[in-house]
Amino acid sequence: MNNLAIGKKLSLVIAIQLALVSQVSAADKDSNTAADSDKTSVNDSYIEKMQIIGHDARLSKQTGSATLIDELELEQFKFDDINRVLYSVPGVNIREEDGYGLRPNIGFRGATPERSKKINIMEDGVLIGPAPYSAASAYYFPMTSKMTAIEVFKGPAAIKYGPNTVAGSLNMVTRAVPQSSEGLVDVSGGSDGFAKAHAYYGDTIDNFGFLIEGVHMRADGFKELDGGGDTGFEKNDIMAKLRYDLAGDAFDQVFELKLAYADENSNETYLGLTDADFAANPNRRYVASQLDNMDWTHSQVQFNHFITGDNFDVTTRVYRNDFERAWYKINGFKGGLVNRSLQEILADPDKDEVNSRFYNILTGSQDSVAEYEKLVLGNNDRTYYSQGIQSDLNLQLELFGMQHQFASGVRFHQDQIERNHTTDTYLMTQANLVSDGSDTQAATTDREKTDAWSVYLQDTISISALDITAGVRGEYIDAHYQNRAPGSEQDYLNKTTRIWLPSFSAFYTLSDNAGLLFGVHEGFLPTSPKQDPSIDVESSINYELGGRYNDGNFNLELIGFFNDISNLKEGCQFSSCGSDDDTEFNGGEVDVLGLELTSGYSITLTDDIDLPISLSYTYTESEFKTSFESGFDMWGDITAGDELPYLPENQLAVNLGLVSDQWDVNMIVRYIGEMKEAAGEGVVLSGSTTEALTVVDMSASYDFNQYGLVYVKADNLFDTQEIVSRRPYGARPSKPQQFQIGYQYRF
Repeated sequence: MNNLAIGKKLSLVIAIQLALVSQVSAADKDSNTAADSDKTSVNDSYIEKMQIIGHDARLSKQTGSATLIDELELEQFKFDDINRVLYSVPGVNIREEDGYGLRPNIGFRGATPERSKKINIMEDGVLIGPAPYSAASAYYFPMTSKMTAIEVFKGPAAIKYGPNTVAGSLNMVTRAVPQSSEGLVDVSGGSDGFAKAHAYYGDTIDNFGFLIEGVHMRADGFKELDGGGDTGFEKNDIMAKLRYDLAGDAFDQVFELKLAYADENSNETYLGLTDADFAANPNRRYVASQLDNMDWTHSQVQFNHFITGDNFDVTTRVYRNDFERAWYKINGFKGGLVNRSLQEILADPDKDEVNSRFYNILTGSQDSVAEYEKLVLGNNDRTYYSQGIQSDLNLQLELFGMQHQFASGVRFHQDQIERNHTTDTYLMTQANLVSDGSDTQAATTDREKTDAWSVYLQDTISISALDITAGVRGEYIDAHYQNRAPGSEQDYLNKTTRIWLPSFSAFYTLSDNAGLLFGVHEGFLPTSPKQDPSIDVESSINYELGGRYNDGNFNLELIGFFNDISNLKEGCQFSSCGSDDDTEFNGGEVDVLGLELTSGYSITLTDDIDLPISLSYTYTESEFKTSFESGFDMWGDITAGDELPYLPENQLAVNLGLVSDQWDVNMIVRYIGEMKEAAGEGVVLSGSTTEALTVVDMSASYDFNQYGLVYVKADNLFDTQEIVSRRPYGARPSKPQQFQIGYQYRF
């Protein structure tokens, strides 16, 4: 089917939606006199559609698990790292990597966090991953500093967002065009050469509004490269929005154009340390990683149209994202006569004379001599795009004496990844990498592309104190793979996936302040286009049961969840296995169950000072239900009863504050339990675990009113560092202590 035909079909779907709401609205106007919406209320409604969760002091009747972190909460600690933001959300499991959150690894409810590939990552309600269907690993991640809200959906609440429904969805909300003149300048500096400059300005004149925002962030890095060198990064992000409000007799509309550009240059590496070297200096970096560098650019165009009437609204988004990246990094030794992976060498450098010599070459204490001792550096050069159009309808009406809230949506999405990987060969000579003079060699040269239609239908019926929500999601995926290496162009694969995913949830209101919830939905993860059809999609039935209490001052939510996974699917990338082939594996039946607790209370100490307290706690356990042998490096030889890797049993975050009109002091204490590095036996890291980690972050600010606001913050106040992962090559540290001071001026 060509794009023109697809566009015509989607236009027809949108036209039918508009016709439906027009007829319902017209009928409603015959019997009711609707008040005219002013410009502000229309804008507020539009913002709520970019953001997804409403936020107020009333009891939430959301039939499913949903968490909103609003701008006020984000400003408390002024975190620039999405990991540090999400640690306070229950049910989130994270594997840290670089300490700054440049390439996060995020999972929900036990889903493997590797490159956040099992969750839907959205910005303003649109999929933002480089190629969410074709190559789900999120090597691009939006800059947290420019977000005004972070939303997390788990359980049946995530069925509206796909393709990944096993774990949930993360939506990040950018700044809205302001209704009046508004601006900010925020500059800060800190440890390890950290510096940030953030500014925005926007205004609305009559019906036209605009916003321009930019962020620059850099650091020298906290790792110490043997022989000296930069281990830091620089990032830039520029965004512009143009909005036009159009009020009408029957409908009010908003038209918005969003343009964005971002880039990063970071001297990051996958190479870690031996455990002994980590104990001596966790921030050391071997000289073999001196040329490692990530360089990427990202551009975005998004057009939004919002139309609202008395009892309906329709939001349509057209989007295009382009992402280009080149990661030049150490892959390993050339091998041949002797083959040893970097993971094997760093796990046991004293195993034998071969490992010892390879280790000495990595550290620069010995030179490469034999051919197999040469180092191979790979340039993983990739080009991505994702584009599409989606339309979402919300409709409220009464049928058969019951109140209904209908939600439906349709999306056509295309994405693609092209790999043009190459390798170069180097000698270690006098603690420096020197080219051996050989030509650059082509490695992986291929293309994966996906065309996907997705639809969802959801109806919430209110019957007295009971809200029942039934929904279904459909995914129609056509995937294409081609090996583009010279002479192998006929090596291609076409696959189709057709699936319907039902969901059911209910919320029972016990009182104005309390209620119970229950939900069940089907989880799904597609395979990538290049995977052999013998690799099955991931599928599960996910349950949740819990309750909420909120009296406006004290809130409590307790939810238990159980994911009955009939087939677990995982894949090897460089970040997990040090592999370039992106092979996927099936793991059969797995159970994941857990408990999520959140609570908050604000104590009034004086007329001017409040003491807000909040906590979140997550308990999770997992179990493979069958025994099998796997080539996946995180599994190995599985015995029924083995646990999933990188899934802590206990996580806790406690947030304490002192807040007045002019100043505030905040502290967050975070605990993450130990995690297994491999599930079974027979692989390099079998039996290895990361240690439990407790980190304290603090922040304080003072508002000088018209003279601006000064803030200070300390990440990891007590400078506690542990191994957060030994993948793909050796032990890697959590972020050390970092201090920062900044100044904000609003106008």
